[in-house]
Amino acid sequence: MSDEPAFNCRQITELVTEYLEGGPDPVQRLAFERHVAICPPCRGYLSQLRRIARAGEGLAEEQVPEPLRAGLVRAFRDWNRERGRS
Repeated sequence: MSDEPAFNCRQITELVTEYLEGGPDPVQRLAFERHVAICPPCRGYLSQLRRIARAGEGLAEEQVPEPLRAGLVRAFRDWNRERGRS
């Protein structure tokens, strides 16, 4: 039996940002990559996030007008609050 963790799809979505930033540790990274290799939905999700990251590379925070930024933050907080109720 292997000591390598086995991730499910929900765990993959929780780790994807850390993975794209160079983590997690090598054992978890390998388990992540093995799951993504055999799971088309997770592979697609990872691919989408990579494209989003590449598209946003040249953006600076100052480029978002303050009223728009405040509205986005408010919308995210509302969405997050509603999500916590379900």
